[in-house]
Amino acid sequence: GIEPPMMVLPAQTRVFLALGSTDMRKAINALSMLVEGALDLDPFSGHLFVFCNRRRTLLKVLYWDRNGFCLWQKRLEKHRFPWPESPEEVMEIRAGQLGFLLEGLDISSVHPYESLHYSTLL
Repeated sequence: GIEPPMMVLPAQTRVFLALGSTDMRKAINALSMLVEGALDLDPFSGHLFVFCNRRRTLLKVLYWDRNGFCLWQKRLEKHRFPWPESPEEVMEIRAGQLGFLLEGLDISSVHPYESLHYSTLL
């Protein structure tokens, strides 16, 4: 069976996928410039920026942590990540969806309950 992903991020952390494929020879400097230039986002925000290679076997996650960049990667030995297809350059997802993506689930077919917003109790 599939176990729930263990990904707990601060509530204000946003997750952005750099859609399409990224040259995974790129390291922290080139990926952070890609975030700022091509994606028009702030690499120092503390948010997570996720990149995938052409074969969909490698993901890299870049983020700023207080005083330096962190780069995390996951390489699949047999399978492929179900990377979203879109003409857009960037897609924002929820942290839970990143956990599902890392587990191999197609995030376009996994939908949570809608958020409810009330203005009064009565």
